[in-house]
Amino acid sequence: MSIQWKVICNVADIPVLGARVVHREVQPNIAIFRNSEDKVFALLDRCPHKGGPLSQGIVFGERVACPLHNWNIDLQSGCADAPDEGCAQKFNLKIEEGQVYLDLAELNAIADEIKAA
Repeated sequence: MSIQWKVICNVADIPVLGARVVHREVQPNIAIFRNSEDKVFALLDRCPHKGGPLSQGIVFGERVACPLHNWNIDLQSGCADAPDEGCAQKFNLKIEEGQVYLDLAELNAIADEIKAA
């Protein structure tokens, strides 16, 4: 089965060292992050620790610091840096001609239905 992609936004719409929230009917929302090298990542907008909104955290390198308790979450894997444990669900994305696309099936899935690869 091939992936159906949905256009979400332009890369330029995501603040550098910040995030854009993708609101969806099945909560929680998805946060799309952009780092200083214009790399883009998509994670569930919920820290694995206490559910803090990762989209409001500070992006540095390929990590985001949760705004609640400063847990560092790897943007590539969604997993917390040791000694902290737990992972935020990550989402497949692609970028073509400056546009960010998310996997439509993942976008519509209930959180935690998708297992990290």
